[in-house]
Amino acid sequence: MNWKVTFYSDRVEAEINALPAGLVARFVRYGERMEIYGPNLGMPHTRSMGDGLFELRVKAAEGIARVFFCTVVGRRIVVLHQFVKKSEKTPKKELKVARNRMKEIKDD
Repeated sequence: MNWKVTFYSDRVEAEINALPAGLVARFVRYGERMEIYGPNLGMPHTRSMGDGLFELRVKAAEGIARVFFCTVVGRRIVVLHQFVKKSEKTPKKELKVARNRMKEIKDD
């Protein structure tokens, strides 16, 4: 049985689709791979952020983006949050948004 990639909200999906074309293309390709092989594509594509939160590392000519996601029962991958990376370290604010959304998904 394959995995299914879904979005936390329509807004998150729209934000990802509003990224530069190269980043959107990479996200789509990685999303297709995750639907076939599961959420753990391994480094440098995916990385665990702890407590069930993962990041998809998207890189293209236009820059670098990070997409946070979690998995839920029923082989579902929920895309929680995205941001364009501008510094070496992941900003705490971005991580907090993703963790809060993950908690909301898991508590339902």
